[in-house]
Amino acid sequence: MRIFDPHIHMTSRTTDDYERMAAAGVRAVVEPAFWLGQPRTNVGSFTDYFDSLVGWEPFRAGQFGIRHHATIALNPKEANDRRCRPVLDELPRYLEKDGVVAVGEIGYDSMTPEEDDAFAAQLALAVAHDLPAMVHTPHRDKARGVERSLAVVAESGIAPERVVLDHLNETTVKLVRDTGCWLGFSIYPDTKMSPPRMVELLKAYGTDRMLVNSAADWGRSDPLLTRATGEAMLRAGFTDDDVDRVLWRNPIEFYGQSGRLDLTDDDFAEPTFAGNSILRGGS
Repeated sequence: MRIFDPHIHMTSRTTDDYERMAAAGVRAVVEPAFWLGQPRTNVGSFTDYFDSLVGWEPFRAGQFGIRHHATIALNPKEANDRRCRPVLDELPRYLEKDGVVAVGEIGYDSMTPEEDDAFAAQLALAVAHDLPAMVHTPHRDKARGVERSLAVVAESGIAPERVVLDHLNETTVKLVRDTGCWLGFSIYPDTKMSPPRMVELLKAYGTDRMLVNSAADWGRSDPLLTRATGEAMLRAGFTDDDVDRVLWRNPIEFYGQSGRLDLTDDDFAEPTFAGNSILRGGS
């Protein structure tokens, strides 16, 4: 089973996670820029973070044969903090980086006017930089948030097939299914979606434009739940080809629209140096 996790926050995970993921069949990941839990107080903290997403994390993942890509954005929650708004001016230079395959996460947290402005501005950046967009749907009042997100996407002029609405569930899948946008589902131990629930949605709606991710971060989450979903699909009667489509080919089709995916399978991991637990990057 080959797996491309299209939404996982590896900055929050340990090197042991990379090792476990590689053993489970994960060959590629996309890491979206997101809220780190602790409020950031200046633009410099964002640029350091963005630099790590396009530099250190690809290097760290590469030691386990995993290809790492990123999406870059001002996330919805911090769009409400006036100290963070100047980040929007820094985004264009990062959206030209080779490993950046979309603008994201953008969208809504609390559906404020500030989030409206940041969402629209970053969809415009996606159009200007010819990139797909990853839309975060709010965890509260999700159905209304999805409806509002779809309206903003329609107003932006971005092609719907270049947009994924993530963190969907049974209450919102119908809202997105016929829009032409991609549908993203996060598999979690307690919240969001579970492997059995995801299987039922795949039975009902098919595998077209469906993305399954772990969204693993600093909270209670599991980077191997993509594989657990694939195994649940097989037990439910889906074929190996169905699983490959959902867990591998669909993410490639969506993010491949960026023209920046690197899925070469060369063994580019290098040995550690002088007993260090991880090879040191940089000079």
